[in-house]
Amino acid sequence: MRKTLIKNAKIVTDGSTRVGDLLIEDDIIKEISESISAKDGNTIIIDAEGKYLLPGVIDDQVHFREPGLTHKGNIKSESAAAVAGGITTYMEMPNTSPQTTTIEEWENKMAIAARDSYANYAFMFGGTNDNLQEILKVDITKVPALKLFLGSSTGNMLVDDKEVLKKIFSSVKLRIALHCE
Repeated sequence: MRKTLIKNAKIVTDGSTRVGDLLIEDDIIKEISESISAKDGNTIIIDAEGKYLLPGVIDDQVHFREPGLTHKGNIKSESAAAVAGGITTYMEMPNTSPQTTTIEEWENKMAIAARDSYANYAFMFGGTNDNLQEILKVDITKVPALKLFLGSSTGNMLVDDKEVLKKIFSSVKLRIALHCE
């Protein structure tokens, strides 16, 4: 079991800052307290006196452009930049090339991220006027949301058919995120 003990940090959590210690065991925060002692000699101790310990941030709207537009950025480069800026988890939008509007394309992005991402990841699934049957196949435990573009969008991702929208909102169990401008 790997253990890391961060001592004397200015811990920012729950809207406040307090000096304390944080114990991590096998990449999981096990304890946050005013004072924690190392239980054995195998614990790495980091003295963070005078330094801030911040929680990771989730960015729920990123455009990493992979696959298809990797000259602009890719999952590896953009997730590294995210981690450098304190982002520990991201949710990528479906308007890539090709668009993430099929299970196959969603799985392709997941495979790329499993191989290349430095951060935790999730990928939105995109709705169109003609992919309701594909949307209904989505595993709602693995996809954070269905992204619907109700304003202008790239490709054929504008969902402007009122009957399709009624069917989506009445039959889809997945959370729905809207781009409405």
